[in-house]
Amino acid sequence: MSARAGCGFAGIETWVFDLDNTLYPHHLNLWQQVDVRIRDYIVDFLHVSHDEAFRLQKDYYRRYGTTMRGLMEEHGLQPDAFLEVVHRIDHSPLTPNPALGAAIAALPGRKLILTNGTRAHADAVMSRLEIAEHFEDVFDIRAAALEPKPQPQVYARFLSRHNVDPQRAAIFEDLARNLEVPHALGMITVLVVPQAAAVVLREDWELAGRDAPHVDYATDDLAGFLRNLFTSS
Repeated sequence: MSARAGCGFAGIETWVFDLDNTLYPHHLNLWQQVDVRIRDYIVDFLHVSHDEAFRLQKDYYRRYGTTMRGLMEEHGLQPDAFLEVVHRIDHSPLTPNPALGAAIAALPGRKLILTNGTRAHADAVMSRLEIAEHFEDVFDIRAAALEPKPQPQVYARFLSRHNVDPQRAAIFEDLARNLEVPHALGMITVLVVPQAAAVVLREDWELAGRDAPHVDYATDDLAGFLRNLFTSS
């Protein structure tokens, strides 16, 4: 774990978690299934090669926050069918994580999920991890009016809907760029990074930002970080 000076969790009332590659380890490659389905969808939707679909997918993801948003903005994609198809994956690589569940349960206050994915996908992930009971609600891409993190309006909608005081909230994310707005709003930010031996299928920009000024803490062990939080902060 690494931490910025002057940050502490004693006054935190709301704990906000990203879903994919945050609540479960990146090396399980669950999101890679979605990645492949997105690419195949682009091939069929735009009638392009797989190589071109891959290029567009990564370009839109980086520029718009999600590939879906790029397809909506540049090609008029209707999102409902897209979301249904790309999240139709095998969740069986996920197994119960009682250590994570116990660590989340011990946190004082509310726990919420803020994800660019769908509610159905979030429910499936939480069910497999056996942690659903610990979360009050899920704020998904539809709740965000189909706009993704890191757009500022997404965080504004989330905070308003759930009546969250950002000055008394902490947020956990696997992408540093998604922590910049929360940090500016006053939230404590925690970057959940992949274990060094398991950094796979990530682009350089996705792994960047561990030392950015808007990252207060970084950890490669979410359950351990939460378990030791009040003794180490």
